[in-house]
Amino acid sequence: MKAGFLEKLIERLGRIGPENVQNYFLRLAQEKGFLETVFNAIQEGIIVTDSKARITYLNDAACGVFGLEAGEAIGKRLDERIRGLDWESLTRSSGPVSHDMEIFYPQNRFINFYVVPLVMEQREPTVTGGGASGGNRLGGPGSTPPATIPEEVGHVMILRDITESRRTAQQTIESERLNALRLLAAGVAHEIGNPLNSLHIHLQLMERSVQKLHDGEKAELKQSIDVARSEVNRLDSIVTQFLKAIRPSRPQLRPENVNTIVEEAVRFFAPELQDREIAVEQELRSDLPLLQLDRDQMKQAFYNVIKNSVEAMHRHGTLRIRTDLADTHVIVRFVDTGGGMSAENLSRVFEPYFTTKPTGSGLGLLIVRRIVREHGGELSIESSQGRGLTLTIRLPFIDKRIRMLEAGEARDQRPEDQKSVIG
Repeated sequence: MKAGFLEKLIERLGRIGPENVQNYFLRLAQEKGFLETVFNAIQEGIIVTDSKARITYLNDAACGVFGLEAGEAIGKRLDERIRGLDWESLTRSSGPVSHDMEIFYPQNRFINFYVVPLVMEQREPTVTGGGASGGNRLGGPGSTPPATIPEEVGHVMILRDITESRRTAQQTIESERLNALRLLAAGVAHEIGNPLNSLHIHLQLMERSVQKLHDGEKAELKQSIDVARSEVNRLDSIVTQFLKAIRPSRPQLRPENVNTIVEEAVRFFAPELQDREIAVEQELRSDLPLLQLDRDQMKQAFYNVIKNSVEAMHRHGTLRIRTDLADTHVIVRFVDTGGGMSAENLSRVFEPYFTTKPTGSGLGLLIVRRIVREHGGELSIESSQGRGLTLTIRLPFIDKRIRMLEAGEARDQRPEDQKSVIG
């Protein structure tokens, strides 16, 4: 639209005839459609609000970021449509404001908000003296041009997805933490492991000596020895998990069927699942290609995931395990009916020693993510308080020849999913 078009139109409104009004409106509609096409082609989200924070315009990218429908959002307050947005703090300043925020719906992302006040200059008409009657009139020959008063009529918000850069920064920080832990790991394991071995040997010697005592004294001392041995074993387990979590180990890759590994992991927990009355529903796609995996490491990862789900559900829950095939990945998804996690706890699940369980070590998911990453895969978690948890593992195709063979077989024969229920 040419500069000054609207201003000239406003100046001439009193002089244009009815036959020209339609032409002007058609031109405005065409310009509006052109600008909307341009804004919808921009990858950054754009939202325009009025002075009362009501949405007057948003482009397709903004709708995608927040899962909004443009028709339903127009006219509604922005802070009512975007969860967790503190609109007052963003618009308190009279100038541009940049703010980063993590959102969890419809996807977990980090978004940068760049908010700029929308200012329009309102004309203030100048009153001049005129005529023999001494009356007043507006404008006219010899009058002073009307003054303009800036007025804030709303805000423009530009949204930029900074998820990748934020996650890269988080991975760098995490890598530095793990490097620091690795420097301590060998020394800590040695300093703690040797005393633990010594304690274990002396407890065995004490237990032999206790056998020579009378029954009353024997029972009391044996109970104390059992407690001490239990604590020694617990400390030994913590040291072992600590080393597994932080020590790099190269996977021994071989062609493996991921469905078979899932089934073996479920069978391992069968007695505990039956005792807790937890049902396991498996939906394992039968045409999955073989993947280059370290069987023991991947089984350990599935063990930890299933164990977390079982402990989160306590009793009478359901664990759904599903395998599927995408263009470049095999997907393994675990969905439980436990208590879920709050957004705050969900953002900390991969921190070493962070746990929401009274007896947890806080290393289980850290181990799972390390194993998945060493196989070139990805791990994601979705959860909300009281609504269970979904953990998804994506493992890439390593052997392209296997992938092509499976694709050819799939064309000849329609695959059928395997479904089974345990519990």
